[in-house]
Amino acid sequence: MNRVLDIKALNFGYDPDSRLYRDFSLSLERGQIKAIVGPSGAGKTTLFELILGNIAAESGTISVQRISEVFQDPYTSFHPAYTVRNQIADVASLDGIEMLLNTMNLDETLLDKLPHELSGGQLQRASIIRALLMKPDLLLLDEPTSALDNVIQLDVMKMLLKYLDSMGMLLITHELDLARWCADEIIEIG
Repeated sequence: MNRVLDIKALNFGYDPDSRLYRDFSLSLERGQIKAIVGPSGAGKTTLFELILGNIAAESGTISVQRISEVFQDPYTSFHPAYTVRNQIADVASLDGIEMLLNTMNLDETLLDKLPHELSGGQLQRASIIRALLMKPDLLLLDEPTSALDNVIQLDVMKMLLKYLDSMGMLLITHELDLARWCADEIIEIG
């Protein structure tokens, strides 16, 4: 195993009087999945923004290897004017996409549609396919199954766990049962 994420003594807050993170540390190895749980507004998505480098920490260090992310709202992660296939091909090789489409119960014709022509569940599964095809060392999952029905949720999570040998996963979820089922460690924030 090797470390794909290492956060040490992270400090961050939008308001100087209210810290979201105070000396927060977290490490994640390839082959591990850790779940971040907490109430809305506790800073779960902010942690992902810090890891991605979209916002800067006040102090502390974040070391991370190659990342891809599955966002909670798939409609915000796809450009409305380009086909799903083009948007996947822009960031990843399409090698292996047929197998992933089959696993996700998606027809290949959906790839040639615009994002708004797909249901939320279809687009979320396309988002997961895109993230996996990017071959990350660290996969950030922000409520990745919230747009899916319960049966598909379970199938998608089982499929994601099959990739743990090649990456580590950090999962944000409000579903404590899901976290208990799949995570090596549950980290409560807020």
